[in-house]
Amino acid sequence: MRACLATILAFSVCVPSVYSADPAGPIVGRKIDDFELRDYRGTPHKLSDVAKSKLVVVAFLGCECPLARLYGSRLGKLAGEFESQGVAFLGINSNRQDSITDLAAYARLQEIAFPLLKDPGNVIADRFGAVRTPQVFVVDQDRVVRYSGRIDDQYLVGVQRPQPTRRDLALALEALLAGNPLEAAETTVAGCVIGRIARGEPHGDVTYSNQIARLFQRRCIECHREGEVAPFPMTNYEEVVGWADTIQEVVDEGRMPPWFASPEHGKFANDARLSDDEKQLVRDWLSGGCPEGEPSQLPEPRQFTLGWQIPEPDQVVHIQDEPVAVQAEGVVKYQYFQVDPGFTEDKWIQAAEARPDNRSVVHHIVAFFVPPGEKARGGRGAMIGYAPGMPPNKFPPGAALFVPAGSKVVFQMHYTPSGKEQKDRSYIGLKFADPAQVKYRMGGGMVPNNFFEIPPGADNHEVRSTHHFTNDARLLTLTPHMHLRGKSFRYEAEYPDGTREILLDIPRYDFNWQLRYTLAEPKLLPKGTRLVCTAHFDNSEKNLANPDPTKPVRWGDQTWEEMMIGYYSTLPMETVDAGQTRPEETTAGEGGK
Repeated sequence: MRACLATILAFSVCVPSVYSADPAGPIVGRKIDDFELRDYRGTPHKLSDVAKSKLVVVAFLGCECPLARLYGSRLGKLAGEFESQGVAFLGINSNRQDSITDLAAYARLQEIAFPLLKDPGNVIADRFGAVRTPQVFVVDQDRVVRYSGRIDDQYLVGVQRPQPTRRDLALALEALLAGNPLEAAETTVAGCVIGRIARGEPHGDVTYSNQIARLFQRRCIECHREGEVAPFPMTNYEEVVGWADTIQEVVDEGRMPPWFASPEHGKFANDARLSDDEKQLVRDWLSGGCPEGEPSQLPEPRQFTLGWQIPEPDQVVHIQDEPVAVQAEGVVKYQYFQVDPGFTEDKWIQAAEARPDNRSVVHHIVAFFVPPGEKARGGRGAMIGYAPGMPPNKFPPGAALFVPAGSKVVFQMHYTPSGKEQKDRSYIGLKFADPAQVKYRMGGGMVPNNFFEIPPGADNHEVRSTHHFTNDARLLTLTPHMHLRGKSFRYEAEYPDGTREILLDIPRYDFNWQLRYTLAEPKLLPKGTRLVCTAHFDNSEKNLANPDPTKPVRWGDQTWEEMMIGYYSTLPMETVDAGQTRPEETTAGEGGK
């Protein structure tokens, strides 16, 4: 995939397949027979070992699942909170793709003191009817399940609330200990599908070795490989087959690969969507039980450039000298860092790349240059960016970005906690061009509207902004930007002859993916063209990501505020020698105030 799983991505609906659990009737009220599993040290543990406990919490966990990582340490804290009240905790890993070594590392990183047990063949997961990680069950002294579901509601599909609004597991424990009825005995679980062993003999002509490995090489492993941003690799059969249910789910629902442009408007060089034939290939493989095929048919491993994706930079600029501490939980305000790169002369930049130092907590990086005399946050748009799926800036041959001497670099850092306190020292790399070789000065900028107010409860509030082109230009990229209430975004060109064209339509905007849409061919925007950006916002309670639907929302830097920006980049028609001294300037938004 040209883009990959966001750190907080969760999966909330089970898609039946050859790997799905057999629920065997209702879960709550089910009696669980005694069982014995070994922990990652090889020590055996039985459910009956904690028979004297008033309640036992059995938590199904996965080593690579983003939500299981976020909730691991929280389960440890809950175990400490309820231990004195007679509640025991057991963790179980039923994923076929997670090794004992993986489980030991998970326990160490999450600082979990209660037993973590390996469930070979997902026998105990089937007994409980567990489907996802993290999923918890509360068992009473008669070994009867009294609660089944989530830990709390802080993390949902693509949603990360500042704090949980309901501590479901804690509420269930408190009610059961007090002898009171549960307000909710079952809750919906968000998480990764447990990687089960195959049911029956795999069959079919579509095999991993012959077709699927090639497809995943083309589409997935750019991000789903060791050391990259995706939470699990997809570079070998055993790993991939353990994620079979999750792969089927996200492909069927169109969540992976992440791509939000309507196919009805525009053609894009970085279109990440799977074709219908590719989707069917995956479905055929999954429905056949994921046969491996002959390893001799495997393609040669795809080779990637390690480190920089641009030519070796001439200068590297870090956010600061010392690493930044990122808290373990909650929402981190946007962090801003202004750095003096020491530009004593004008610079022409032919390539630039933003790189996260700690991919587990960096949601996105926006870095821009502020010329002398301008405000710290008043640069002409986002010049360098990083987000999962966003490629580095590589400008066309003969084109470069002009940065005047004395400019500063301002970093906007968006961190998403990973469940453990982390440190980060992200940076950008700059490759300079020889001024004598530059023919075109890269243009572009942003089309913002920062005078809007979204009423409380409004579920489709429209905000518009426009920009008038005063010179002919060739449009290269479009990058919409909103925050948690963003619902849809559209770019349109109104040409001097009165005709109108939709350039990019995003009917379902997702803040977790800051994608740059690169046109397959540059689009000529004649002098006098008006670029119109139209955004819609959902400030209602139906938007689960909404921090507070009872308050009006205005422009602001932080995610609980809002932004409305249509970034774009252009290439001028005139060469530098012909007098192109300034890029297209942007205008403030009109309308939507």
